[in-house]
Amino acid sequence: MNIAIDGRAAKWYRGTGIGTYTYQIINNLNQIDFLNKYQVFLPEDVRFDYKFRNNFSQMKSAEECNSNFWEEVKIPNILHDEDIDIYHVPQNGVGLSNYIQCKKIITLHDIIPLRMPETCSDRYLKIFNNIMPEIIKNCDGIITVSNFSKEDIAKEFNYPKNKIFVTYLASEDCYRPLEKEHCKSAIKDRYSIDSDFILYVGGFSPRKNILSLINAFSLLKSKYKKDIKLVIAGKKGISYSIYKKRVSDLNLDSSVIFPGFIRMEDMPSLYNCAKLFVYPSFYEGFGLPPLEAMACGTPVIASNTSSLPEILKDSAVLLNPNDTDKLYESMCTVLEDCSLRERLIEKGLQHSLKYNWKKTAYDTIEAYKNTLAR
Repeated sequence: MNIAIDGRAAKWYRGTGIGTYTYQIINNLNQIDFLNKYQVFLPEDVRFDYKFRNNFSQMKSAEECNSNFWEEVKIPNILHDEDIDIYHVPQNGVGLSNYIQCKKIITLHDIIPLRMPETCSDRYLKIFNNIMPEIIKNCDGIITVSNFSKEDIAKEFNYPKNKIFVTYLASEDCYRPLEKEHCKSAIKDRYSIDSDFILYVGGFSPRKNILSLINAFSLLKSKYKKDIKLVIAGKKGISYSIYKKRVSDLNLDSSVIFPGFIRMEDMPSLYNCAKLFVYPSFYEGFGLPPLEAMACGTPVIASNTSSLPEILKDSAVLLNPNDTDKLYESMCTVLEDCSLRERLIEKGLQHSLKYNWKKTAYDTIEAYKNTLAR
């Protein structure tokens, strides 16, 4: 097969789920596939931190000076499809050209803008609503990241399930147990975090249910005897002021830390330092941060909604994200019950090993073959 992949998200959107996915798919296809030929579309001056094999070539992607990722990738790449059997657009199909005749496959990670439009930016909502029906009509196959998302996509777009392929994500190799004191020193130096803490990592969208986490932490602070902080890490979106105000209203300013966007190289240390990772999201297509936390040996509490039970199974404490009291009680229990903590740590480490980017790459090749055969 001659395969073309839009690789722009791997650099422009790195540090997000879609960016990590695109980077790792290209990386692992490059490692495992010696037979098929690949053209990877990237900005002209971009080079990955790994070397392409001889069956891979880098093509110049379409570019426009724009600070917004979704506006950037909306511009289709120019490809000569007479040389290509299948074209893969990993960023929800945004940027898929209508004017190529080869087989087309997209990765549609989730349909959050259709399920929870109030939690998305106006810009992304407009792009998704205006062009997604046309993208779905234009593609020959869809890759998605969980069976939950597969069912959601099939139902929403009346799309044949036998043309939707599930390829699970995985934590990256950097996420593993590390020497704790070294991690604590690094986090203290770079982010001034020098006490025990509960960690949340992810977006600031209302979909992530951060207000409930803050409210539950307030209950915890009134009952838990030891000094502990709450670290809410991630790029401070438009909802940040709401969370900051809630923290102030609860007199938690000295106990809740918003360090902002965490550098990729610091993420393993942050996970390793946390006493507990909490992910009370209302809706996820996959939910990568809990798996990364597990791979670092950190116990996890997460929601029992959408894809999270499918991905995390019994290796995390799962609960109703609307139940703030239950969230507080679960945090307290995991912090105080040493045997439960150890069980969660051991289960999480073992469970995270079941997800592997090389398997994701093999499953992706199978999706290409099936789509091409139709």
